[in-house]
Parts: sequence; C-alpha cells; structure tokens
Amino acid sequence: MKFKKYFLLALMIFSVPAFAQETAYKTIQNIAYYPENTEGATEYRNKQCRLDVYYPEGKKDVPVIVWFHGGGLTGGVKELPQALKEKGYCVVGVGYRLSPKVKAAVCIEDATAAIAWTFKNIAAYQGDPNNIFVSGHSAGGYLALMSVMDKSRLAKYDIDANEVAGLIPFSGHTITHFTIRAERGIPGEQPIIDAFAPLYFVRNDAPPTLLITGDRELEMLGRYEENAYFYRMMKVAGQEKIKQYEMQGYGHNMTHPAFPLLLNFVAEQKR
Repeated sequence: MKFKKYFLLALMIFSVPAFAQETAYKTIQNIAYYPENTEGATEYRNKQCRLDVYYPEGKKDVPVIVWFHGGGLTGGVKELPQALKEKGYCVVGVGYRLSPKVKAAVCIEDATAAIAWTFKNIAAYQGDPNNIFVSGHSAGGYLALMSVMDKSRLAKYDIDANEVAGLIPFSGHTITHFTIRAERGIPGEQPIIDAFAPLYFVRNDAPPTLLITGDRELEMLGRYEENAYFYRMMKVAGQEKIKQYEMQGYGHNMTHPAFPLLLNFVAEQKR
C-alpha cells in the first residue's frame, strides 16, 4: 500500500509540469498581405488577398508552413489544415483571387505576395523566416511551385527564392495549369510547357523538394506522370535534394495520408 501511495504521489508531482508546459496556440485571421491603397487595389483584391496565421504562443523561431488551398484556380477558400495543427509549427493559410474574376496568372502573383509577406512579417507570430516551407494541394501545389521555381517572382520583393527552406506540392501541375490553358482555348488534354509551367524553370539550386501525388492510375489526367517528369528533369539539371512519393491506392484527394509526409519532410529539412 505504501508503494502504491508513493507511486501515485510521484505521478502527480511529475505530471504537473507536463500539463503546465502544454503549448497554447493562437489564430489570427484575415490579415491583408497586400498593403492597402497601393497600385492595383480593388474591392475584390482586398476581400480575397488575406491570410490566417496559426502559431504556438510562448515559443520563438518555429518552422513555418505556408499552405495554398486547391480548387483549380477557380474555387476554394483559405484554410488551416487540421493535420498541421498542434505540431509545434506556425501555419499560414492563404486566400487568393480566382478565375474568371481575374486571369488565372494573377493567382500566382497573389501567392508570391503572400510568401513575401510571410518572410517579412512571420517573426511577429513566433515564426522563423529562415525556415519557411511552401506547400498546397492541387492548384495550391501549382502555386507553391510557380512562386518559388520562377525566381524572378520573389525577386520583385527583394527575396531570393532559394531562401525558402522547402517545397512540398501535393498533386500540383508541373506543366502550365489547365485553367490558364482554358483561358487560351487550349483543351485539358493538350499539355503546354511555357513560362506558366514549373517545368520551365528546372534548376539545380532550387530548395529541397518533395513531390507527392496520388496513385498514377487514380490521379487526375497525367498528374503523376508530369510530376515524375519534373522530378527527372530536376535530377538531370543536377538537383539532388528532390524526392517523389506516389500514394498507392489514393486518387487526387490524397491530402490526409500525405500530411505526415509533409511533417516528416519539414522536420528533416528545417535549418
């Protein structure tokens, strides 16, 4: 009985610090990432171009995951995926303008502006600007790739795209996006690789990259194969820090089982 009492007492004593050290998280919503009253400001931009920041209170310099939602560049809303919460990271969920209200290429401009905002402001939300990872699903994966692979985009904000700690697109186009092709009257079955294709910008100095797609037999048209081609051409260009993962048995909506891969990649690559 004495042993049992001492054991329970010890359990209570050592349990208190554990509860006391539990991390509290905070969410700040609808932060504008374009300065107000600047060139190009419209009511639609002011409404759409906002982001949410989820971060752990009481910590500093935690890795950051920027997340772009999917929706074909024509739909969807900003989101903070539940699978990324309470993992010790700062998460930035980005909204952006959508076609047909704007040309789909504007979505890339918005995504780049949101990443630039993160570099310049995330320290105020406990995030580490030296550990910013960029990710997203489908159209969001495409935006992640385009914003970083085309170095000229972040350069407009005086940011070297190679300062991004890692790229993790989920089932993103690596050819020119089908909505951009549709705006030109090009059918979805006709692939194009031009300045709106991540494949156009393959280079050996890009940030570490993890390409994740669904099963090649279950994915959207050619999505696995174009990611495989991107992977191969990056390797040919001399990029060694790139991996590809095919989610066997999962189709295009493979985010849930893919999130652990994203989290593992961030843990491995953080600086």
